[in-house]
Order: sequence, then structure tokens, then C-alpha cells
Amino acid sequence: MSTADHVTQLTEKHHRIEEKIQNELASPSADHVHISELKREKLRLKEKISMLSAEEKVTH
Repeated sequence: MSTADHVTQLTEKHHRIEEKIQNELASPSADHVHISELKREKLRLKEKISMLSAEEKVTH
């Protein structure tokens, strides 16, 4: 798998997590612990995407 493909997959996962966060926030019985976990995972993905994108720019 190329770096670009990996970044694309991570970006899609990042968007899915954002949707989960928004759905959870819209719920009257929102689980704030779960929302925090989702936000941490989203941040980890964002950092990984940034790192891979920067590496790809250096190699091209």
C-alpha cells in the first residue's frame, strides 16, 4: 500500500470518527467519556496523517 493510499484510509477513518462524535453529542444521553475517547482517537489519526503527509512531501 502506498503512503497516499494509507493517508486516504486514515482520512476516511478520521471522518467516520467525527460522525460518531457528532451523533453522540446529538444524543440526549451522550456518554462524555466515550466522546473523549473518540476525540483522542481522532487526534491520533490527525497526527498520523500529518506525519505521513509530511514524509510523502519529503520523498517526492
